[in-house]
Amino acid sequence: MIGGLFIYNHKGEVLISRVYRDDIGRNAVDAFRVNVIHARQQVRSPVTNIARTSFFHIKRSNIWLAAVTKQNVNAAMVFEFLHKMTDVMAAYFGKVTEENIKNNFVLIYEILDEILDFGYPQNTDTGILKTFITQQGVKSQSKEETSQITSQVTGQIGWRREGIKYRRNELFLDVLESVNLLMSPQGQVLSAHVAGRIIMKSYLSGMPECKFGINDKVLMESKGGKSGQDDGRGSSSGKTSIAIDDCQFHQCVKLSKFETEHSISFIPPDGEFELMRYRTTKDISLPFRIIPLVREVGRQKMEVKVVVKSNFKPSLLAQKVEVRIPTPLNTSGVQVICMKGKAKYKASENAIVWKIKRMGGMKECQLSAEIELLNTNDKRKWTRPPISMNFEVPFAPSGFKVRYLKVFEPKLNYSDHDVIKWVRYIGRSGLYETRC
Repeated sequence: MIGGLFIYNHKGEVLISRVYRDDIGRNAVDAFRVNVIHARQQVRSPVTNIARTSFFHIKRSNIWLAAVTKQNVNAAMVFEFLHKMTDVMAAYFGKVTEENIKNNFVLIYEILDEILDFGYPQNTDTGILKTFITQQGVKSQSKEETSQITSQVTGQIGWRREGIKYRRNELFLDVLESVNLLMSPQGQVLSAHVAGRIIMKSYLSGMPECKFGINDKVLMESKGGKSGQDDGRGSSSGKTSIAIDDCQFHQCVKLSKFETEHSISFIPPDGEFELMRYRTTKDISLPFRIIPLVREVGRQKMEVKVVVKSNFKPSLLAQKVEVRIPTPLNTSGVQVICMKGKAKYKASENAIVWKIKRMGGMKECQLSAEIELLNTNDKRKWTRPPISMNFEVPFAPSGFKVRYLKVFEPKLNYSDHDVIKWVRYIGRSGLYETRC
């Protein structure tokens, strides 16, 4: 990493010198002065190698900044750091000139102690640096400044700035679930789990605190409440709570309240962010079931029949339904008959791709295909890869339900009833396969 950092004036005099590693000696200072600043010909390259030592340098008016290293470092990262260094100095004392550097050399050494540690760049954000380093140097902090430093160091509300204002306060909540399934030809579930994400778009004024309630079994039992809302899934509409195996929250969620009060409380970042991730393996409502029937007629023909059944409310519609039926490598031709959607044999993918734009709940679709095979010398039997499926449904297959979403902002004049909230559930296929 960076072995040393030097700042020169136009004469080659060293204004600031800080060595971070033992492999950089004092002679490096003179080498840069002689070979770059006092060179007979103008040095155009921003990187100069002298005696197996690399000098990365930039020039601001009559000031040279040089980072020195003997290691094979990332050049783009070093230059990014040097530019950030000039930005930080400019934020503290204005224009980077020789006079300003001499007047603020103590401050510059303080800044270097914060932004470089053993040659490794650290935090170069000016806003955060100004909370621990003031232009006047070390001084006693007031209570307000102390709390501000604490919040910046701990990251308490580092994800949201103050003074945000919107004409209309809105919250958009998307519950996105990915269903993964492996089913046997007889319809037995071999493995199934749902991976869920909660994406929130927050357009709220001020510094609001949100409380978020879900129908997790632990939360419901701790509150002693029941939620009998229908989630739109035909097979498990009476289900009131779900068992979440594991979950992961955004840094804005107050974990202490989640552990003690079993409530999800947070100050949301402005705009879009991922509030929560979770996984569940129990009582999953599978949106579709595939019933395959494969019959080999001799060595040159194969008959395939696939039935797709939807297992959700008739009032709901599934979209982007796609079934991929694998075919043997020696397939010469395929004849497909389907009553709904479009089916096509794709030789490059060795599969029949069946696409249905929309499919209602409690419906059944069927596809029949005759596959002609070429004679081969290979006596090994076809392994029959599983039939896979893609889809999108307007509900959460795990049974996840948003019970409530409340917003509190005591400082500004708006209440929870003034906030417009939108909640959307989308279930998508992950690895959704049925063996045939």
